[in-house]
Amino acid sequence: MTASLIEAKGVAKVLGSGAGKVAALKGVTLSLDGGELTLLMGPSGSGKTTLLSILGCMLTPTEGTIRICGRSTAGAEPEDLALLRRQHVGFVFQSFHLFPTLSATDNVRLALDVRGERFRKAKVRAREALAKVGLAHKTKAFPRQLSGGEQQRVAIARAIVGNPSIILADEPTAALDGENGRAIMEILGGIAREQRRAVLIVTHDPRLLPFADRIVHIEDGRIVREERYGVKQS
Repeated sequence: MTASLIEAKGVAKVLGSGAGKVAALKGVTLSLDGGELTLLMGPSGSGKTTLLSILGCMLTPTEGTIRICGRSTAGAEPEDLALLRRQHVGFVFQSFHLFPTLSATDNVRLALDVRGERFRKAKVRAREALAKVGLAHKTKAFPRQLSGGEQQRVAIARAIVGNPSIILADEPTAALDGENGRAIMEILGGIAREQRRAVLIVTHDPRLLPFADRIVHIEDGRIVREERYGVKQS
Protein backbone atom coordinates (compact mmCIF):
# COMPACT_ATOMS: atom_id res chain seq x y z
CA MET A 1 0.00 0.00 0.00
CA THR A 2 1.33 3.45 -0.91
CA ALA A 3 1.02 6.54 1.30
CA SER A 4 -2.26 8.44 1.32
CA LEU A 5 -2.65 10.57 -1.79
CA ILE A 6 -5.48 12.65 -0.43
CA GLU A 7 -6.51 13.38 3.16
CA ALA A 8 -9.43 15.20 4.75
CA LYS A 9 -9.29 16.01 8.46
CA GLY A 10 -12.21 17.41 10.43
CA VAL A 11 -13.87 18.75 7.29
CA ALA A 12 -17.13 20.64 7.74
CA LYS A 13 -19.10 22.49 5.07
CA VAL A 14 -22.00 24.87 5.58
CA LEU A 15 -24.10 25.67 2.52
CA GLY A 16 -26.50 28.60 2.21
CA SER A 17 -27.16 31.30 4.78
CA GLY A 18 -29.77 32.49 7.23
CA ALA A 19 -32.83 30.25 7.46
CA GLY A 20 -31.56 28.25 4.49
CA LYS A 21 -28.24 27.35 6.09
CA VAL A 22 -27.42 23.63 5.93
CA ALA A 23 -24.52 21.75 7.51
CA ALA A 24 -23.69 19.49 4.57
CA LEU A 25 -20.58 17.97 6.19
CA LYS A 26 -19.81 17.62 9.90
CA GLY A 27 -16.26 16.79 10.86
CA VAL A 28 -15.37 14.32 8.11
CA THR A 29 -11.96 12.62 8.27
CA LEU A 30 -10.96 10.41 5.36
CA SER A 31 -7.81 9.34 3.53
CA LEU A 32 -7.43 7.67 0.13
CA ASP A 33 -4.49 5.47 -0.76
CA GLY A 34 -2.93 4.65 -4.08
CA GLY A 35 -3.88 1.25 -5.48
CA GLU A 36 -7.32 1.27 -3.88
CA LEU A 37 -10.84 1.70 -5.26
CA THR A 38 -13.16 3.20 -2.65
CA LEU A 39 -16.93 3.55 -2.85
CA LEU A 40 -18.61 6.45 -1.04
CA MET A 41 -22.20 5.44 -0.35
CA GLY A 42 -25.13 7.06 1.41
CA PRO A 43 -28.69 8.31 0.90
CA SER A 44 -29.54 11.41 -1.10
CA GLY A 45 -28.58 14.54 0.81
CA SER A 46 -26.00 12.75 2.94
CA GLY A 47 -23.10 14.91 1.71
CA LYS A 48 -21.49 12.57 -0.83
CA THR A 49 -21.20 15.02 -3.71
CA THR A 50 -20.23 17.89 -1.40
CA LEU A 51 -17.36 15.80 -0.03
CA LEU A 52 -16.30 14.78 -3.53
CA SER A 53 -16.27 18.45 -4.59
CA ILE A 54 -14.14 19.44 -1.60
CA LEU A 55 -11.69 16.59 -2.16
CA GLY A 56 -11.43 17.70 -5.79
CA CYS A 57 -10.78 21.35 -4.85
CA MET A 58 -13.99 22.55 -6.48
CA LEU A 59 -15.35 23.66 -3.09
CA THR A 60 -13.45 24.89 -0.04
CA PRO A 61 -14.33 23.54 3.42
CA THR A 62 -15.85 25.78 6.06
CA GLU A 63 -13.65 24.02 8.62
CA GLY A 64 -10.94 21.38 8.49
CA THR A 65 -8.04 20.66 6.17
CA ILE A 66 -7.40 18.91 2.85
CA ARG A 67 -4.01 17.61 1.73
CA ILE A 68 -3.44 16.45 -1.83
CA CYS A 69 -0.22 14.53 -2.50
CA GLY A 70 1.20 16.07 0.66
CA ARG A 71 0.18 19.64 -0.10
CA SER A 72 -2.33 21.46 2.09
CA THR A 73 -5.07 23.50 0.43
CA ALA A 74 -5.37 25.81 3.45
CA GLY A 75 -5.30 29.44 2.34
CA ALA A 76 -4.92 28.50 -1.33
CA GLU A 77 -6.16 31.03 -3.87
CA PRO A 78 -8.60 29.87 -6.60
CA GLU A 79 -5.79 29.70 -9.18
CA ASP A 80 -3.74 27.53 -6.80
CA LEU A 81 -6.66 25.15 -6.35
CA ALA A 82 -7.14 25.01 -10.12
CA LEU A 83 -3.48 24.08 -10.52
CA LEU A 84 -3.82 21.30 -7.93
CA ARG A 85 -6.82 19.92 -9.82
CA ARG A 86 -4.97 19.96 -13.12
CA GLN A 87 -1.87 18.31 -11.67
CA HIS A 88 -3.36 15.67 -9.43
CA VAL A 89 -7.10 15.07 -9.93
CA GLY A 90 -9.16 13.56 -12.73
CA PHE A 91 -12.97 13.73 -12.71
CA VAL A 92 -15.56 11.34 -14.16
CA PHE A 93 -19.24 12.34 -14.12
CA GLN A 94 -22.55 10.58 -14.66
CA SER A 95 -23.49 12.71 -17.68
CA PHE A 96 -20.19 12.34 -19.58
CA HIS A 97 -19.82 16.09 -20.40
CA LEU A 98 -18.52 15.46 -23.93
CA PHE A 99 -18.54 18.13 -26.64
CA PRO A 100 -20.84 16.84 -29.40
CA THR A 101 -18.93 18.55 -32.22
CA LEU A 102 -15.56 17.08 -31.24
CA SER A 103 -14.18 13.62 -31.94
CA ALA A 104 -13.28 11.25 -29.12
CA THR A 105 -9.63 12.20 -29.53
CA ASP A 106 -10.32 15.91 -29.35
CA ASN A 107 -12.63 15.52 -26.33
CA VAL A 108 -9.77 13.83 -24.50
CA ARG A 109 -7.16 16.26 -25.83
CA LEU A 110 -8.99 19.20 -24.25
CA ALA A 111 -7.81 18.04 -20.83
CA LEU A 112 -4.23 18.56 -22.02
CA ASP A 113 -4.95 21.90 -23.69
CA VAL A 114 -5.61 23.47 -20.29
CA ARG A 115 -2.20 22.17 -19.19
CA GLY A 116 -0.48 23.88 -22.09
CA GLU A 117 0.42 20.64 -23.89
CA ARG A 118 1.44 21.11 -27.52
CA PHE A 119 -1.23 20.07 -30.00
CA ARG A 120 0.60 17.22 -31.72
CA LYS A 121 1.87 15.65 -28.50
CA ALA A 122 -1.54 16.09 -26.88
CA LYS A 123 -3.22 14.27 -29.74
CA VAL A 124 -0.84 11.32 -29.41
CA ARG A 125 -1.43 11.14 -25.66
CA ALA A 126 -5.20 11.37 -26.16
CA ARG A 127 -5.13 8.38 -28.52
CA GLU A 128 -3.01 6.43 -26.05
CA ALA A 129 -5.54 7.14 -23.29
CA LEU A 130 -8.40 5.99 -25.51
CA ALA A 131 -6.50 2.77 -26.23
CA LYS A 132 -6.18 2.16 -22.47
CA VAL A 133 -9.97 2.18 -22.11
CA GLY A 134 -10.52 -0.06 -25.14
CA LEU A 135 -11.40 2.61 -27.71
CA ALA A 136 -8.38 2.54 -30.03
CA HIS A 137 -10.83 1.89 -32.89
CA LYS A 138 -13.07 4.85 -32.00
CA THR A 139 -10.60 7.75 -31.94
CA LYS A 140 -12.33 9.64 -34.77
CA ALA A 141 -15.90 8.94 -33.64
CA PHE A 142 -18.18 11.71 -32.43
CA PRO A 143 -20.27 11.29 -29.25
CA ARG A 144 -23.45 10.71 -31.27
CA GLN A 145 -21.74 7.71 -32.88
CA LEU A 146 -20.87 6.15 -29.52
CA SER A 147 -22.96 4.11 -27.10
CA GLY A 148 -23.43 5.33 -23.54
CA GLY A 149 -20.74 2.95 -22.32
CA GLU A 150 -18.33 4.15 -24.99
CA GLN A 151 -19.01 7.79 -24.14
CA GLN A 152 -18.22 7.07 -20.50
CA ARG A 153 -14.96 5.40 -21.60
CA VAL A 154 -14.05 8.60 -23.45
CA ALA A 155 -14.78 10.53 -20.25
CA ILE A 156 -12.50 8.18 -18.30
CA ALA A 157 -9.77 8.59 -20.93
CA ARG A 158 -10.09 12.36 -20.53
CA ALA A 159 -9.78 11.97 -16.73
CA ILE A 160 -6.60 9.85 -16.90
CA VAL A 161 -4.80 11.47 -19.85
CA GLY A 162 -2.99 13.95 -17.61
CA ASN A 163 -1.72 11.11 -15.36
CA PRO A 164 -3.45 12.32 -12.18
CA SER A 165 -2.80 10.54 -8.91
CA ILE A 166 -6.47 10.69 -7.92
CA ILE A 167 -9.67 9.86 -9.83
CA LEU A 168 -12.97 11.14 -8.43
CA ALA A 169 -16.12 9.74 -10.03
CA ASP A 170 -19.69 10.88 -9.34
CA GLU A 171 -22.22 8.12 -10.17
CA PRO A 172 -20.22 7.03 -13.25
CA THR A 173 -22.44 4.00 -13.98
CA ALA A 174 -25.86 5.49 -13.20
CA ALA A 175 -26.74 6.15 -16.86
CA LEU A 176 -25.52 2.74 -18.04
CA ASP A 177 -27.01 -0.74 -18.23
CA GLY A 178 -25.57 -3.55 -16.13
CA GLU A 179 -23.10 -4.83 -18.71
CA ASN A 180 -21.66 -1.42 -19.49
CA GLY A 181 -21.61 -0.53 -15.81
CA ARG A 182 -19.52 -3.60 -15.04
CA ALA A 183 -17.13 -2.77 -17.88
CA ILE A 184 -16.64 0.76 -16.56
CA MET A 185 -16.00 -0.53 -13.04
CA GLU A 186 -13.42 -3.00 -14.34
CA ILE A 187 -11.62 -0.13 -16.08
CA LEU A 188 -11.69 2.05 -12.96
CA GLY A 189 -10.54 -0.86 -10.81
CA GLY A 190 -7.63 -1.48 -13.17
CA ILE A 191 -6.66 2.18 -13.04
CA ALA A 192 -6.58 2.01 -9.24
CA ARG A 193 -4.74 -1.26 -8.76
CA GLU A 194 -2.49 -1.48 -11.81
CA GLN A 195 -1.53 2.19 -11.93
CA ARG A 196 -1.51 2.72 -8.13
CA ARG A 197 -3.93 5.60 -8.19
CA ALA A 198 -6.56 6.49 -5.62
CA VAL A 199 -10.06 6.07 -7.09
CA LEU A 200 -13.13 7.31 -5.18
CA ILE A 201 -16.59 6.61 -6.59
CA VAL A 202 -19.82 8.13 -5.32
CA THR A 203 -22.67 5.70 -5.93
CA HIS A 204 -26.08 4.48 -4.77
CA ASP A 205 -25.72 1.20 -6.65
CA PRO A 206 -25.12 -1.94 -4.55
CA ARG A 207 -24.11 -3.81 -7.73
CA LEU A 208 -20.78 -1.99 -7.55
CA LEU A 209 -19.84 -3.47 -4.16
CA PRO A 210 -17.90 -6.47 -5.55
CA PHE A 211 -15.55 -4.10 -7.39
CA ALA A 212 -14.52 -2.18 -4.26
CA ASP A 213 -11.53 -2.58 -1.97
CA ARG A 214 -13.20 -0.34 0.59
CA ILE A 215 -16.67 1.12 1.23
CA VAL A 216 -17.21 4.34 3.16
CA HIS A 217 -20.76 5.04 4.36
CA ILE A 218 -21.88 8.62 4.95
CA GLU A 219 -25.13 9.79 6.54
CA ASP A 220 -26.24 13.31 7.51
CA GLY A 221 -22.81 14.71 6.70
CA ARG A 222 -20.87 12.24 8.85
CA ILE A 223 -18.95 9.08 8.01
CA VAL A 224 -20.75 6.41 10.01
CA ARG A 225 -18.72 3.31 9.11
CA GLU A 226 -16.16 1.80 6.78
CA GLU A 227 -15.73 -1.75 5.60
CA ARG A 228 -13.74 -3.96 3.28
CA TYR A 229 -15.59 -5.86 0.59
CA GLY A 230 -14.42 -8.05 -2.30
CA VAL A 231 -10.80 -6.92 -1.94
CA LYS A 232 -8.91 -7.36 -5.22
CA GLN A 233 -5.63 -5.68 -4.39
CA SER A 234 -2.50 -7.15 -5.92
